[in-house]
Amino acid sequence: MPTRDGYVQAAWESSRRNAIAGAFLRLAVIALLVGGQATSPPGFGLTGDRLAITALTAAIAVTLTLMVVVRLRPILPVRWNAGPAEAVLIGLTLVASIALDMVSDSSPAVAVLLFSVGAAAVRHPLKWSLPILLLALAGLGSSVLGLPLPISPEAQDRDLGLCVSVCVVFAVAYAIKQRRAATAAQAGEAVLAERARIAREIHDILAHSLSAQIVHLEGARLLLRADRSQEALDRVERARELAKKGLDEARSAVAALRDDARPLPAALDALAEEFRDATGRPCDVVVRGHERRLPPETELAMIRTAQEAVTNVRRHAPGSPATVRLSFGDRTCELEVVNPPSEKPGTPGGGYGLVGMRERAELLGGTLEAGETEDGFRVRLRVPA
Repeated sequence: MPTRDGYVQAAWESSRRNAIAGAFLRLAVIALLVGGQATSPPGFGLTGDRLAITALTAAIAVTLTLMVVVRLRPILPVRWNAGPAEAVLIGLTLVASIALDMVSDSSPAVAVLLFSVGAAAVRHPLKWSLPILLLALAGLGSSVLGLPLPISPEAQDRDLGLCVSVCVVFAVAYAIKQRRAATAAQAGEAVLAERARIAREIHDILAHSLSAQIVHLEGARLLLRADRSQEALDRVERARELAKKGLDEARSAVAALRDDARPLPAALDALAEEFRDATGRPCDVVVRGHERRLPPETELAMIRTAQEAVTNVRRHAPGSPATVRLSFGDRTCELEVVNPPSEKPGTPGGGYGLVGMRERAELLGGTLEAGETEDGFRVRLRVPA
């Protein structure tokens, strides 16, 4: 898995790429503005307007350039609070673009205006972006009302349409921002769910391993009291092997959550072989239907359920054989672990094994049934597949 330093490096690289992309976008807007005003007819507008157009164009270019510097902040050694600074620059750019549109009636000024509103909605919280939207509507609305100078009906219709365009751009940009926030929240929830799942896997591995060790160590204690030291040593050796195996499984729990885990039937065969070696009793695995790979979390849930079930057979029905049935259906997959009643008394219940199995089933949208039958005891898990 990636280390903490790896996550930090990836986050820094993502921030750097976003900063560079935003800088290039603003430079493109500057080029569009300057190029559009440079190619406009020299005699356009009233006498003296060319000076105002040049001054406003330069002011917008300066504010956009400063926004580029602020945008590049994540990859520069300088540190400051860029949020308010960029919001102020967007506001100044907005005012200058509205003034330029009133003087020159040019498309580049409209492009800068729409860009400023969209950038404010995407980059900043509503408490900063909404005033910028209201500022844009106020400036355009005053032009529609003929303030400070009367304008033609055609120009009023144009400015009214521009007000609608500004609102649409703001709504779309804000929707994009909300979608990004929702995606980030989902990613955070996925990380938390993955952590909980890994913790659950490690818990189940250790619970399975330690419960089996307790059975062997309890048997070794009784054998030592009966002066049967060789048999007690065998029990201790088995407990030792179980401890090693449990440690290995705990170390590979994260890898088991991925697609490189072994197929479900093979994992059940290994579990049955372990049961036969530990108890000396048969444990058959029966597979029905068309075998196929299931999602990793589904396969793990079925493996852990089978582990818990066969462990319960060893603890609560000593000397009893077990049968594991795996059925692949078109829409579901079913796992059954059954065992006949035992003539020997077993360890009393009272743990949380069945509760944990039911929780796993519910997380996958499945069901778990566990209880006594005419032929003994049965655990049945059915999950969507």
